[in-house]
Amino acid sequence: MELKEFFAEHPACALGFSGGADSAYLLAAGLALGADIRPYYVRTAFQPAFELADARRLCSELGAELTLLEYDILSVPEVRSNPRERCYFCKRAIFSLIRERAARDGYDTVLDGTNASDDLEDRPGWRAIRELGVLSPLLMCGITKAVLRRESEKLGLFTARKPAYACLATRAPEGMELSPELLGRVERAEEALSKLGYSDFRVRLTREGFARLELPEALLERAITERGAILAALGGDFARVTLDLKGR
Repeated sequence: MELKEFFAEHPACALGFSGGADSAYLLAAGLALGADIRPYYVRTAFQPAFELADARRLCSELGAELTLLEYDILSVPEVRSNPRERCYFCKRAIFSLIRERAARDGYDTVLDGTNASDDLEDRPGWRAIRELGVLSPLLMCGITKAVLRRESEKLGLFTARKPAYACLATRAPEGMELSPELLGRVERAEEALSKLGYSDFRVRLTREGFARLELPEALLERAITERGAILAALGGDFARVTLDLKGR
């Protein structure tokens, strides 16, 4: 199946939209093919501010109306306690919210941006997606990450080279209870590193509440030489900052 065939069969769709490369391409492709596709962004404590900014920018450039839904994801006990299956409960809550609002808006079909390169064996949230009947056109059409990035370039999407970004909850070790304060510390740390010129990295929390930096191997030496600047940027939120020498 090709996307043209998919949207011919599903001409009106709601899209769970993150502002990342996958859902951005799916939105752009659907619109280009004449589909009535409406993006829904669910804002929670798990998304940093730049993700919503990117989502708004992309929708503005495409002329798509973005529907913003606010949700207190930490009100879900199975998410707040951060168990192994956290992603399942999170995805189920978020896409249930999207389905409910989309139905009120007249959309019976809900999509997500899972692509053919995603490792579904390592994605508990995929089970929730299937249980809720959400469709994944990129996966169904065999569109890989490399392909969608290349096609995004052709469409002039600024998300074409946007690095993959996992939500802030993934920074905490399993079983560490999540809170707005904890997630805020991580977001501020990652924003500070971005301002220092670093990219494609993660600030992980240790069980002691310290920060462990995961940087691309090519940036490890630079980080060591800029130790003082990094400590100054992150020291307000973390008593100790360590560097993972394995690299990302």
